Amino acid sequence: MLQPILLTLALAATVDAPPMIRVPPGEFLMGDNMGDEDARPAHPVSLAAFDIGIYEVTNEEYARFVKATSHRAPGVHDLPSAVKPERADAFRKLGAKFAWRTDAPPAGMEKNPVVLVAFEDATAYAAWLSKETGAPYRLPTEAEWEKAGRLGALGQRPWGDDIDASRANYLLRAEDKETSSTKPVGSYKPTPAGLYDIIGNAWEWVSDYYAPYSREGVSNPKGPDTGAQRIVRGGAWLDNEVALLTLTHRHEAPKDIYSYSIGFRIVREVKN
Repeated sequence: MLQPILLTLALAATVDAPPMIRVPPGEFLMGDNMGDEDARPAHPVSLAAFDIGIYEVTNEEYARFVKATSHRAPGVHDLPSAVKPERADAFRKLGAKFAWRTDAPPAGMEKNPVVLVAFEDATAYAAWLSKETGAPYRLPTEAEWEKAGRLGALGQRPWGDDIDASRANYLLRAEDKETSSTKPVGSYKPTPAGLYDIIGNAWEWVSDYYAPYSREGVSNPKGPDTGAQRIVRGGAWLDNEVALLTLTHRHEAPKDIYSYSIGFRIVREVKN
């Protein structure tokens, strides 16, 4: 019986655990009474401790998963229902620069956040990483994502309320969309807690279905069991509407969506 155990350990050793920070347990105030209607009310949320990825998952990291499992590589496949027929050609054109040709990402984008991943792709990656490392990885809940981003934050963004191109990867002019792109993770200064690209670069999947906030304090919320919409957080390289690029903005995402602007980061559960 010793041989299978040794084989399992050897496989786990081939996959590096991503760099993470520890978010301590405790209560924080989630939402914003002065923000979007669905970000209200600000309400107390209590969370257990968890670890969260310092970076968004990169193409390079995701490639190990694709090669190990033969999971479908990121690309422009059947178009999401949210892409209307009149926008189909534009979606394919913008997506082409991020699409993988085989099981490898576009040259020069290895360190960029992986995009063109659906919710199910992101959860499959986390399940694979859990199996390979023996540690429990998953997508963050919406509350975990917001608490991690707000650790030490000085305003609606980690550095304060202002925003400019030296702070995050977002679109300054709408007409520059076709010539803009994601950037390597870590290209900008981190949050006070040490997270990179929590604002901009790629929207990030969270695990919750979309629902209004509770007006009462809650503990370790996970959202409803079902729903018509999911949620992405943080904004992306193609957004020139800066109101989307905050720590409290909640962006509804159809369940079947994938996009050249959506990626993810992961959390690791902490045993209490």
